[in-house]
Amino acid sequence: MIRDAEEFIRLRTSDTPADYQRAATDEVPIEVWHEIIQHHPDMRSSVAHNKTVPVEILTILARDADPSVRLSVAMKNKLPAELMMKLADDEEEEVRRRIVYNKNASIDVLRKLSTDDLEDIAKAARERLTQ
Repeated sequence: MIRDAEEFIRLRTSDTPADYQRAATDEVPIEVWHEIIQHHPDMRSSVAHNKTVPVEILTILARDADPSVRLSVAMKNKLPAELMMKLADDEEEEVRRRIVYNKNASIDVLRKLSTDDLEDIAKAARERLTQ
């Protein structure tokens, strides 16, 4: 378990593969996630990449001003339907595109994206709907 923000940052920025892997897989107390989000904005995408990050934290990150953070959230397979639907409306095309390819995207989310202004996103969503 990662016990504090400094440990997470040290692991995530390490050149040692085992450290980097721990940052991606170890559990972290919820209060530490909140501290990282509040005080270390450059680590928000890294928070989203952690396999154990709770949905509560993903919900916060899904509203982040930085599109790269929202893109990291869109990659998560454990996103609840309401978060996928929110990200399907994202202003950034890469976020919407990633939701199309999320293996757990619901039929409702894919239907919404099938009418996206960008034809490649709409086409991808329509193709997934026919599978």
